[in-house]
Amino acid sequence: MRLNESRFSGFRLQETSFGGVMPPEEQERVRRTFARTALVIMCLFGLLFLRLWFLQLLQGEEMQQRSEHNRIRLQDLPPWRGMILDHQGQVLVANRPSFELVVVLEDVGNIPILAGRLARLLRLDPQQLTAQLQNGKKAGLHQVRVRTDLAWEEMARIETFQPELPGVLIQVQPKREYRHKGMACHVLGYLGEISDTQLKGGKLPDYKMGDYLGKCGVELAWEKFLRGQRGSRRIEVDAYGRELGQLDRVVPSPGANIYLTLDNRVQREAEACLEGQEGAIVALDPKTGRVLALASSPTYSQEAFERGLTTQEWQKINRDKAHPLENRTLKGQYPPGSTFKIVMAVAGLEEKVITPGTIINCAGALPVGNHVFHCWRKRGHGPMNLHRAMVHSCDIYFYEVGRRLGIERINEWSRRFGLGAATGLDLDKELPGLAPSPTWKMARFHQPWREGDTISVSIGQGYNLTTPIQMARAVAAIANGGNVYKPYAVEKVESPAGEILYRAQPEVQSRLRASPATLEAVRESLVGVVNDGTAKAARLANIQVAGKTGTAQVVAIDRDNPKKKQARGKEDHAWFVAYAPADDPQVAVAVLVEHGGHGGEDAAPLARRVIKAHLSEPKVAQVQ
Repeated sequence: MRLNESRFSGFRLQETSFGGVMPPEEQERVRRTFARTALVIMCLFGLLFLRLWFLQLLQGEEMQQRSEHNRIRLQDLPPWRGMILDHQGQVLVANRPSFELVVVLEDVGNIPILAGRLARLLRLDPQQLTAQLQNGKKAGLHQVRVRTDLAWEEMARIETFQPELPGVLIQVQPKREYRHKGMACHVLGYLGEISDTQLKGGKLPDYKMGDYLGKCGVELAWEKFLRGQRGSRRIEVDAYGRELGQLDRVVPSPGANIYLTLDNRVQREAEACLEGQEGAIVALDPKTGRVLALASSPTYSQEAFERGLTTQEWQKINRDKAHPLENRTLKGQYPPGSTFKIVMAVAGLEEKVITPGTIINCAGALPVGNHVFHCWRKRGHGPMNLHRAMVHSCDIYFYEVGRRLGIERINEWSRRFGLGAATGLDLDKELPGLAPSPTWKMARFHQPWREGDTISVSIGQGYNLTTPIQMARAVAAIANGGNVYKPYAVEKVESPAGEILYRAQPEVQSRLRASPATLEAVRESLVGVVNDGTAKAARLANIQVAGKTGTAQVVAIDRDNPKKKQARGKEDHAWFVAYAPADDPQVAVAVLVEHGGHGGEDAAPLARRVIKAHLSEPKVAQVQ
């Protein structure tokens, strides 16, 4: 037994010597290390449990909502705007699809990194793009439009590197397509992105940041019909913001179509007449007020506004002294010159200060106080009755008529013709022109009215200001027997389903209340102006034209040298107003050429072309 224990003890000693059995102190150290490790692991699991408890019980609802929000997106679907067509149904403005790149800001972790990647792919300025995205995030925007009208190559690059571009989406958006570049741009107008001021104004509750709306012309005036109703769809996206599927969809409703009264052929001819010049041409149907043409020059490119102007392009347009964005037909205010003699003739006859046979001698000058007023013909015209005074545009004759009438009656008849007030055309806001009076002068200049002021106003100079559309309407009132119609440029509005939402009706705003004898005498004199007087350049074969020339001085001429050429930009404005045929008027025209020279030489030939374009046009039935 002792021998066995001895063998066993030797065996144990031998195992220990080989390291198979730990000494007691080593075993204790290992046990303590294991206990500490187990304690740490238990603490970590405890913390994990507490975090899970916190997320599940205290923040469970919030985290669920955030999870759903990150997974499901509400995507806006803008409506396609209604088309704009001319009175024959030819499309002037339509729509086209545009591929736009937008960035959903909440999906972007690091804006500078994303901006750098996009800048390399699309050849953009990374700093500018970073600032754009950061500003959008500060403003609380959901997404920012980075680029419109992406090319196929650009879209291919974006799709290739999509995993590296979190929050980047390509969407299809409708954009305007102007079928006839530059034509009727001031009538049609253009679109622009809604401004912060408009959004905060509260008058456009259905609009969002990034929406486009009309800025001028038909696009602005008829925005509520053209815009349509927006739609939406809910989509499911992955971690990169890529669409996985559509959950539901509200289809957008397209806008209504606008049919204009414009005559395509007449509009083109009017714009061709003004090419290379600054001015305006208006053509109306004198029996209804329907607008046949509204041409303002110079024009501008609507496509440039559609794609988005650069800062340099916008500055160039704003600094352009020709003011291409100004619609001169409605907002150009000019002295009417001798075209105003039409108003003076009617007023003089109706107020019985003259008769058609009244003779007034023109000696070339008329002294009034300390000032001498001259006729455009230095040596004078001699004895003048109304007909000859109109035919030869004698200033002295109408100076005397004005002196007999007085400014109060001149002002009254100006307003009967619709001068000094906006016509109410269904487009942009108009400027009213000016029918001056003593009350106006005192309020404006704190000076009394003088007889010399009346003399100047009598021939369409001085404080007198009119717009081309006002003068077209005034001559139309002579043509149609005394009715002052409200002009209109929109014939009808039609829904996509074909329902008529609006149809224009001729509206007489006022009447001249002049006798038939007075109107006939003035009409005969206007025919004489074209046949025998200052507007022979407006004559047409087989068509009798009636009209009146006007030359509005920008600065006083040198009486000692009346043929001296004026400095550039100070030449006289050339006016001509007319209607035809004289015995059955179908078109009334007003032509204004800024710094053009003389009405008979520079404006009358343009009116002739416009009248001919309308009267020689094959008649096409209007769209019903």
